[in-house]
Amino acid sequence: MKDSSRIGYNIGTLLSVDAILKFAKKIEQKENTDSIWVPESWGREAFVSLGALSQVTKRVRLGTAIISIHSRTPATVAMGISTLDILSNNRSVLGLGVSTPALVENWHGIKFNYPIEKLREYLQCVKLVMKGTKVFFVGKYYKINNFKILFTPPRENPPIYIAAINDKMIDLSCQLANGVLLYLRPKNELPKAVKNIKKKLKFSGNKNFEICCAFITAVSDKYPDYARLRAAKTLAFYVAIGKYYNKFLRENGFEIEVENITEEYKKKGLVNIHNFVSDKMLTSLTISGTRDECLKSLSEFKQSGISLPIIQINPVGNNTENSIRELISTF
Repeated sequence: MKDSSRIGYNIGTLLSVDAILKFAKKIEQKENTDSIWVPESWGREAFVSLGALSQVTKRVRLGTAIISIHSRTPATVAMGISTLDILSNNRSVLGLGVSTPALVENWHGIKFNYPIEKLREYLQCVKLVMKGTKVFFVGKYYKINNFKILFTPPRENPPIYIAAINDKMIDLSCQLANGVLLYLRPKNELPKAVKNIKKKLKFSGNKNFEICCAFITAVSDKYPDYARLRAAKTLAFYVAIGKYYNKFLRENGFEIEVENITEEYKKKGLVNIHNFVSDKMLTSLTISGTRDECLKSLSEFKQSGISLPIIQINPVGNNTENSIRELISTF
């Protein structure tokens, strides 16, 4: 049975490289720290960041949360995760997702279509490359013709987790992956999602499956209102740019908030969209406020049955180091 006190940490996008390295060294010293996760959007590159983290840590798992399948070929991702395994002594976790049309088409210049079908083929390719033998794969979207990776990957089957929002993506995760990465699930909806996943796992026979959920987190005993404001800004950002999160939250109790955020974003961009995050929305989706409030929220989220909560770091105030210190001491 997995330790119920385990916590993962997503470094987010608001920390400097120096702050990230210092944080990793400190957080690894806490026994309940399971993993450190690096996101990737249009900022820092995930594998380079994780390679650096592998050299300042010795124990914790290191995961991508997430790598978009539209940003690299399957072969490139297989090379990346196997190289990270070498650097970290087999501590890597590959988190994959399909991203969102705005990012895929406007940043990577690739047409966003058939995400489920592409992800299924992508997973097949990555797994074949990781075997270390010649690969002959001819799919509808991806092809590998008579090539093998130049070194033997340390692990043939490093854990692969899938970022999932809708039911079809959850189905795919339960069938082909080792875990699922959930995000922005309302507190009253999360237990239903977990129950649904566990039901699917019984039919798939997929054992030792990890159900992860990341939570926007901002902690401050001295300035709890600023912590809530920081969390609201991050939440509103994802609602505005994330097509699937936008749709999912519209359908799960926050239609008015999502509509207002979306309209304000279209008119004036990101500046004021956080003003349309209601208190109900904030408490339902984030861990924010005082230490006691944050610990209470984490406990409530954990009651859903998830196997690994992941704290997404959002520093509060101008002194990032003090904010990180407070977050570490809280959890």
